[in-house]
This record gives sequence, C-alpha cells and structure tokens, in this order.
Amino acid sequence: MRYRVEHDLLGEMEVPEEAYYGINTLRAAYNFPITGRPVHRELIKAMVMVKKAAAMANMKLGLLKREIGNAIITACDRILAGEFADQFIVDRIQGGAGTSTNMNVNEVIANVAIEQLKGHKGDYSLVHPINHVNLSQSTNDVYPTALRIAAINLLKPLSEEFADLQEALQQKENQFSSVIKMGRTELQDAVPIMLGQEFGAYAQAIARDRWRLYKVEERLRQVPLGGTAVGTGLNADVRYIYMVIDILRDLTGLGLARAEYMMDGIQNADVFVEVSGLLKSAAVNLSKIASDLRLMSSGPECGFGEIKLPAMQAGSSIMPGKVNPIIPEMINMVAYQVIGNDLTITMAAEAGQLELNAMMPLIASNLLDSIEMMTNAVRVFIERCISGIEADVERCHRYVFESVGLVTALTPYIGYDNATRVASVCRETNKSVKQVVLEMGLMGKEELEKALNPYEMTKPGIKVING
Repeated sequence: MRYRVEHDLLGEMEVPEEAYYGINTLRAAYNFPITGRPVHRELIKAMVMVKKAAAMANMKLGLLKREIGNAIITACDRILAGEFADQFIVDRIQGGAGTSTNMNVNEVIANVAIEQLKGHKGDYSLVHPINHVNLSQSTNDVYPTALRIAAINLLKPLSEEFADLQEALQQKENQFSSVIKMGRTELQDAVPIMLGQEFGAYAQAIARDRWRLYKVEERLRQVPLGGTAVGTGLNADVRYIYMVIDILRDLTGLGLARAEYMMDGIQNADVFVEVSGLLKSAAVNLSKIASDLRLMSSGPECGFGEIKLPAMQAGSSIMPGKVNPIIPEMINMVAYQVIGNDLTITMAAEAGQLELNAMMPLIASNLLDSIEMMTNAVRVFIERCISGIEADVERCHRYVFESVGLVTALTPYIGYDNATRVASVCRETNKSVKQVVLEMGLMGKEELEKALNPYEMTKPGIKVING
C-alpha cells in the first residue's frame, strides 16, 4: 500500500494514499476501536448537508473563494448521492464531543474537492479541512444541528409506521368485533369482552404514540448553527449566522429555525431526552401489546389459544411441530433496547458540563439507533404478525360460557350476594353459571339467555333490582 504523510498538532502520520480521510480521522480510528460500528449514516448525511449550507453562505458573503466553495459543494453533493460512504470510518463511540466525526467529514469533503480541482489528496493548500470546509463553524454547533436534522429525518418514517400499525389494529378490531371472549384482570377471569374491543384498545394506545412522534419533530427544529464554540458566534459573521439557517432550511426541506439562544442549544441536550422519552413510551405500548399476543396465542393446546399468530419458522431443534411467537418476542427485545437506550441518553444528557456536553456521540448513537430499530420492528410487526392474526372463535366462546366470571354479568339481575352464592356453587360442583342459576331459580331461562347475550354483556347497561 502506498502512503502520503500528513501533519497535525501531535506530529505526522502515514495515511493510505487512496484514503479520502486524513490524519485526524486516522488518529480517531486508532484511538476508538470500540464498537466496530461507524457513525450512523443519517448523522453523516446531515453533517454533510450542514457543510454544504455553510459553504454556500460563506461564498455568498465573499468569505470563501468561489472556486473553492463550488468544489466543496460538489463534493458534498457526491457524498449525499452515496459516494465515499466507506471513508467515514470513525467509531460512533468517541471522546471529544463529536470532533472526530466532524473532522472525518471535513477531511473527506476536502480531499474530494481537491481532486476536483486536479490536485492530489492531502494537498490542503488547495482546499483545507478547517480553513475552508469548517469555515464559520465549530464541531460544537455543527454536531447538535446535524443530530437534530438526522433525528427528524428518521422520525418521519417511524411516525408513518405507527400510523400503519394503528390502521392494522383497527382492521383487526373490525374483523373480531363479534368474537366474544373472557376478559382477564390480574390474569384471572373477569368479565366478557369482544376480541375486537381488545384490539381497539391497542389501536388507541398506538394512536397516541403516533401523534406524539409526529409532533415531537417541532421540538427539534431550533438549531444552534452559527453559535460556533460555545454559542457566542465567535469567528462567525453575523450575516452568516442568519443566512446559513435559511440556506439549510431550503436544502433539507425542514422547518428549521435559528435557536433563540444558541448557547442553550449547544450545552443542553434535554430535547434529545424528550424525544427519547417518547420513544420509550411507544416502546412500552408495543411491548405490552406483544406480550398480550404471546399470552393469548399460548399453547396452543395447553395455553389460552384464543388467537393464532402467523407461523413464521420452526420453533425448536428438538420438539417437532413447535412454532414460537418470534415476531412479538422480537418486539419485546426491541422495546427493552429502546428503554435501555433512553436511560443511557438521560445519563449522557445530564453529564454535560458548563458550555458543552462531551457525551453527544453517545446520545446520537443511542437516539438514532432507537428510532431506526423501532421503524424496522414496527414494519415487521405489521406485515408478519398483526395482519395475519386469526381468532379461534369456538375456543373464545367456550371459555366465556365455562367461566365462573360470567356471573358478573348477572349481578344487576340477581344482586351481588346471590351472584356470590352462584360462583361458589359453580366452583364446588363444576357446573356452569347457566345451570346453577336455573337450578336456584334466580332467573327464568328466557331472561337468562337475554342477560348472557354477547352484545349485552360487552356494552354499558344496568338493571335496577327491586326489593
């Protein structure tokens, strides 16, 4: 392999001749062999978009020569189109508040631009990573700005997936609207409900999540770009500070606005905690639904067996015919990871000190992972589980009319004390509620049949008992 020699504050290093990154990136790759996972691609794209906006603003203000500015813009466009993706090699977990990521981006853009100007990679007299690509910027305002953009771009498809999940659950609500089953509280028989009502409740929970995720984008729109190192705007032209936001808004198509107090947007990360908290809330609902589906489909012979989940793959290497609820299990695991990520984000945000939060790379890694994981998981949940759920109508019906819990529906007719007596006799004799009520002469057959009508038992209504 051939190398070029580059210099920095600490000395010199040999950089592979074909690499578009430079010495700062190489040192970071050496210092942070942590996860084996590079910085999230959406964050890189957002940072490149910021660099493009900065170059355009600096050029318009005469702070950057047109030839250099155009080369930087073209380089950004090529990266945004998918070229040079393998050149962003810095690990996502890194010290330095994201400086290593910012320099990786600066160096790749600079070297792509240098080649466009017919120079050789590493000849920073043509295009300099800091003097030109990073002009009017600091890692400290670029990184949190880019993270906000990346999060918004990933939240949009997640919100859409939740809308689809809500619709899929509502379809099941309609499909199972006439399937009566026994409701349960604390895993004990309670009162009859419709299976469709159960799915309707799930749809309502997901509807709240969908709305929260849709609206939280607004919390991310204020960006501190232009604040440079600590939010004071040092080394940035006042005209640039206003212009660069307008350009970035046009480039991204997002409703971005300049942070009213840029120092706040640089040192405080509570907005990311807020977003993560809503992801956690959604994860809790997803996991609860998934756990319910696992329970209702359990058995199928020796468990509840009220619903049938789509069979996706063989479930055992030793037990023939076994099929496991793998999609709901996956949802549980994703939810637990998102909840864990939320705690990490919370602690990292709290760890900010004075004018900067050095833990921003950890916040970025966990936040963007959570959003992307949930987006993928919800899509699979819809396509490979929810849409294919079937009800075992006969089993659901049998559980209702064999359960002592059915007596609750008769309490308005026979009173609580009589209902308690019926329940006790049923358990002692193993007779059905219908049989015991008739034998005790508490209700006539016609009235009893009407009281135990599935539609009557699963909607509001009361009978006043006289005497």
